[in-house]
Amino acid sequence: MEYLHAPEDEETYKVCKSTTRISYRDAIREALDEEMSRDRAVHLIGEDIGLYGGCFRVTGDLYKKHPTQLHETPVSEEAITGLAVGAAMLGLRPVVEIMYGDFATLASDPIINHAAKTRFMSAGQLSCPMVLRAPIGSGTGHGAQHTQCLEAMFANIPGLIIVAPSCPGDAKALLKSAIRSNNPVLYFEHKSLYNTLGPVGDEQYILPIGKAITKKRGKDVTIVSYSHAVTTCLEAAAVLSLQDEIEAEVIDLATLKPMDKDAILRSVKKTGRLLVVHDSPEYGGYGAEVVSLVVDDSDCFASLAANPRRLCGKESPIPFAPELELAVIPSKEEVVEAVRSLFSPA
Repeated sequence: MEYLHAPEDEETYKVCKSTTRISYRDAIREALDEEMSRDRAVHLIGEDIGLYGGCFRVTGDLYKKHPTQLHETPVSEEAITGLAVGAAMLGLRPVVEIMYGDFATLASDPIINHAAKTRFMSAGQLSCPMVLRAPIGSGTGHGAQHTQCLEAMFANIPGLIIVAPSCPGDAKALLKSAIRSNNPVLYFEHKSLYNTLGPVGDEQYILPIGKAITKKRGKDVTIVSYSHAVTTCLEAAAVLSLQDEIEAEVIDLATLKPMDKDAILRSVKKTGRLLVVHDSPEYGGYGAEVVSLVVDDSDCFASLAANPRRLCGKESPIPFAPELELAVIPSKEEVVEAVRSLFSPA
């Protein structure tokens, strides 16, 4: 559709080698700091993002360095997001922090009916360059109403871009790309990743939206995943290599929409086997989208040596009890067994 997405400024996407190691939380803060310094049109909007430092301490003391670009709001996700949509239409680049991704449902009207449709309904006269940051996922004991992964629900909305980084370097680089994007971006950050450490690049380190990242090369099976589940898949891949001499290729989608279809098809044509892993429930999830992509491509389908498989979260709300919480999402052991099943005789 001609007016669905605003064109991007490709020259802003530069990639350089990662250097220092910091946490996922600090990587996000660095991206916010650098982009606010780079562009005065970037404004942070959200609840308790000033003195308190954000619900998960992501914004920290940014309020001291950028006092005129950081705005604390009352507790109303719909109002916060609506404010951001209007600001984006008028030329700013707002970054909204929603305390928990679950609460994005309260902002569904401005996200779905306004941010996603502004450019289309104005025939390209208006754009909505905004980012909505939303902490998602289980593993932190926050209970059923504060742990959901709702990316698949929003993926059904034309006009939205969705990213879900899996490590500090990608978190920083993709957030910078999201802020510079001329389109509305939902940026899902997994709570279980906040304290993880990893290398990040300098302020020129930018990853393009819409490109998957091959986290591990392999020749025997393709594992496609995103966000926190990528860590689980990499741990499983190490076990498979050591115990079974199965070399898995682990692909991190990074951008969920638009999805890097070429990267998936290229890998599956090489390996002949596919497993898709994510923490959100199986029904209506991204696993089905990836599998359908593979079976709809005649060349890729012909290359399959086994039926594609999905390994996803259970069809259940996330329990509060730690043992039950972890039982709902895929484990390293479950990924290992799922891959082994792809090599078992039918």
